[in-house]
Amino acid sequence: MIVLKSLKEIQRMKVPCTIVAEVLRRVVESVVPGVTTLELNAIAEKEVAKRKAKPAFKGYSGYPCSLCCSVNEQVVHGIPSNNPLKDGDILSLDFGAYYDGFFGDAAVTVPVGSVTNKTLNLLSVTERSLTLAIEQAFQGNRLSNISSAVQLFVELNGYSIVRDFVGHGIGRNLHEQPQIPNYGLPDRGPKLRSGMVLAIEPMVNEKSFEVKVLADGWTAVTLDGSLSAHFEHTVAITDNGPEILTMI
Repeated sequence: MIVLKSLKEIQRMKVPCTIVAEVLRRVVESVVPGVTTLELNAIAEKEVAKRKAKPAFKGYSGYPCSLCCSVNEQVVHGIPSNNPLKDGDILSLDFGAYYDGFFGDAAVTVPVGSVTNKTLNLLSVTERSLTLAIEQAFQGNRLSNISSAVQLFVELNGYSIVRDFVGHGIGRNLHEQPQIPNYGLPDRGPKLRSGMVLAIEPMVNEKSFEVKVLADGWTAVTLDGSLSAHFEHTVAITDNGPEILTMI
């Protein structure tokens, strides 16, 4: 069942969403060669605590940390470790916060030190696909137009869309209906309505869309070992169009 939020509830959601953006901004500032993702996780925990909020992911279905850190071929749900990041890596940072009864969720993929233009293009295309998806998040449009906007742009640029993980509704629960695939035919699914709040999150692979989950039960990686990028925003559908609540 799709849950619609009142204007007052959306206003309340802006607080955890702003916290998510602030925490991610602080973590991104700390991404340098030599830092470990466990150190980045500690920064996220310190920053969210300073804001009197709770990390949304820690303990969620058993996930052990507050920040998802996915390096290079890791697609999503990477568990922070003591392995230092290297110059030329890319790092997906996915963070959620809970405050006053509501959740916020966002992700960004950043280069570590200097990366190739080829790698920068993967990041640019993935981020642009999120922007195009958000442009489709307006009242009266069909849900799958968000999905098809991502797929069309990504595949035109020679990359592939992950099928195994999707975006989702968000609000009083971290994951709500509807699910939002990043692929599919246009003009399908329910009509979007003012009051829906969506976590839209393209996951784009350099080569094949196929993924597998490692033995830790969480970390998803590309099956062929190619790079993967991930961007996400929490977006409210309003009478005046889409409003990004987690602008970083």
